[in-house]
Amino acid sequence: MQQIIEKLLILQDRDRKLLRVTQELAHIGPERESLKAKAASTQGSLDAAKLRVKQIESERKRLELDVEAKKTQIERYANQQLLTRKNEEYKALAHEIEMAKEGITKIEDQEIVLMEQAEAAQKEVVRATAEAAAAKKLVDDQIGVINDREVSLKKDQAELQTGREQLASAVDEPTRNRYERIFKSKGENVVVGIEHSSCGGCHMRLPAQIVTSCRGEAEIVTCSNCGRILYFSRDMDLQGGD
Repeated sequence: MQQIIEKLLILQDRDRKLLRVTQELAHIGPERESLKAKAASTQGSLDAAKLRVKQIESERKRLELDVEAKKTQIERYANQQLLTRKNEEYKALAHEIEMAKEGITKIEDQEIVLMEQAEAAQKEVVRATAEAAAAKKLVDDQIGVINDREVSLKKDQAELQTGREQLASAVDEPTRNRYERIFKSKGENVVVGIEHSSCGGCHMRLPAQIVTSCRGEAEIVTCSNCGRILYFSRDMDLQGGD
């Protein structure tokens, strides 16, 4: 029976390694997507900065068109003044001309503000471009490392799986099935030792009969509380502490 326990312990060690590799592989995808999200974030900031520049330029062109429209109005009003002989109509046209000139002044003030905003926006584009480029290079390098690690882990996983099948085949089918059921339900601690007369898995105190049976090594003994497979080695302390 001791031989079976030894085989199960070896199998359990292999399964633990396989489980850790599988868990690490499971984190590769999310880690890679997280890095891509960081790069996308800096690229989004750059796109927003470029959009701001375009918006300012569009607003500037609109103001230029408004100025041209008011200049055309002024020219039309001036021509109408030349043709009118009525003093009131002349004054009304003069008022319109003055209003148009004031409008042009206001627009020119807005253009100055836009020029300042455009300069700041261009600086932001330069900054965001450098940041996005640096972030992309860093992320590309990190993803390269992750991809290499993924390849290595998959290789380890395949080798562990192949070795695992060989180890599992060395255990009789009923015992193997029992082991695999416990592994699935309890996790990686399936075959556990006895310490201070307690189960090494659930740490509950074991009945004296189970401890005695385990020492006898005549059959597979399981914990009466959690169902894990128990084993005993000579260096274990079977007696409970005071």
